Amino acid sequence: MTATSKIVGYLDTLLEISAIPDYPGAVNGLQLANKGDVRKVAASVDFSSRSVSRAVDEKANLLIVHHGMFWNGSRPITGSAYDRLRMLLDNDVAVYASHLPLDRHATFGNNVLLSHELGLTPSGEFARYKGIAIGVTGETSVATADIVKKAGQFARAQGGNAIATPFSQNRQTTRWAICTGAGASSETLQEATEAGIDTLIVGEGPHWTAVEAEELEIVIIYAGHYATETLGVAALAEHVAEKYDLEWTMVQAPTGL
Repeated sequence: MTATSKIVGYLDTLLEISAIPDYPGAVNGLQLANKGDVRKVAASVDFSSRSVSRAVDEKANLLIVHHGMFWNGSRPITGSAYDRLRMLLDNDVAVYASHLPLDRHATFGNNVLLSHELGLTPSGEFARYKGIAIGVTGETSVATADIVKKAGQFARAQGGNAIATPFSQNRQTTRWAICTGAGASSETLQEATEAGIDTLIVGEGPHWTAVEAEELEIVIIYAGHYATETLGVAALAEHVAEKYDLEWTMVQAPTGL
């Protein structure tokens, strides 16, 4: 076993938790302590009843998540919220969350890892939030249909699906950008337009972004919020397990979105 504080200190430094701005509900870092030691690590995209119960079934006592315990703000600890907390305390499970720090990490980040999954090589930054770049961008010369096919294969393996805005079958992608999760927004579309991006790969986005993309002659590939954010937590948990000689597991709880 390894001291929880040792792992938390390492993760805080690795992910630059204190230096990266984030949404109020993210609460990056250790969100719930345990009695002091970690014997097995579990990773999951979301903090939920499914992820907690499956981590407990796997006998893990450190759960690393992307969307943490306070994602929906302050709420009474009743009903399922109480049941989740009771299960964590009864089984001595600590919870560690990393949102934007994990999205943007150069080695374990969702964006860089998704680019690798799609056979793309990032060469620049994309999707700035409060002065910090979250996503990645790069240049290539490949059929857009090939990227869509790979995105679909990846998304289906994670319990989801990929959808692309209309494009001709002979269309080539020359400049792409990735912003996982809820990556299609007015800000990312504007940034993509200014940067000459022709293919934008995201997790999800509002309906209007698909309409606007056609007007801007940008193809958006919506590969699933859940699917595009499975990579970072899995890579991070595997890294921690290897560093501290621990077991680890990926707790899948797909939403289909």
